[in-house]
Amino acid sequence: MAYSALAHVAINCKDPITVEKFYTEYFGFTRARVLPLGGDEQIVFIKLGNVYLEIFKATEESPIPKTGADGPAYSGFRHLAFQVDDVDAKLKEMGDDARITQGPMDFDDFILGWRTVWVADPEGNIVEISQGYVDEENPPPLPE
Repeated sequence: MAYSALAHVAINCKDPITVEKFYTEYFGFTRARVLPLGGDEQIVFIKLGNVYLEIFKATEESPIPKTGADGPAYSGFRHLAFQVDDVDAKLKEMGDDARITQGPMDFDDFILGWRTVWVADPEGNIVEISQGYVDEENPPPLPE
């Protein structure tokens, strides 16, 4: 198999600047590139490690209402997720910007120390914030 890596996730936003500030302030992204499209339109890439968020200005209203909890249950992306050292400290740091949609919840029955909360970003997209998740040592193989 040829090498592959997750490159970026693209998001459309009514207010790209507010969304960019949210992800840079609370999750450590930095601006990596701005592509001018003419007029005041642009695409902004923000980077965390080797993964980017590509931020576009929305040009249409969503035909699907935003959901709460841990994201939509229909086919498509459910939420973005970030690993932190301490969920409660992250919520405190975020203050009123932590618009909690579900949790915090402890998942000690599955993984000791795993704790998660879901918040909405400024556009209502669901973001999971977790601490303590670890991979399974020997997960079952993919069915044939």
